[in-house]
Amino acid sequence: MSTSTNPFQELEQLFERMNRQFEESSRSWGADSPLTRWTRGFEEMAVDLIEHDEEFVVTVDLPGYERDEVTIEVTDHTLRIEAEHEEEAAEEGENYLRQERHHESMHRSIRLPDEVDKENVSARMKNGVLSVTLPKLEVEEARRIEIE
Repeated sequence: MSTSTNPFQELEQLFERMNRQFEESSRSWGADSPLTRWTRGFEEMAVDLIEHDEEFVVTVDLPGYERDEVTIEVTDHTLRIEAEHEEEAAEEGENYLRQERHHESMHRSIRLPDEVDKENVSARMKNGVLSVTLPKLEVEEARRIEIE
């Protein structure tokens, strides 16, 4: 019996690896690089994925983001997290000598090792740390079929 792989799953994993490598290399370019404006928004989202007996727990550092700025989606074996700040207009009349604070967006897709019960996923956020609990889906044992 051969096991078939999902080509879209392999592509998604390839893009995740490429994204991480791009993020790592872009950090070395520095603030004065011509690509700095283009790479803004590709900030790294630090993620921990822990497996317990009956659930997965994903912990994500999102300093400076509020609950209403974070979106979580679960599909099949993938958890997608997006965090986006609303752009604030600079105060008119302010004479900035230096302005380094920027509002940015981040996103990350995490491939989960097993299927999860999408209906019972829960999330909480405290002090810029997001915790997502994903209960594992109970997989039924294979049933043998008698051939007539």
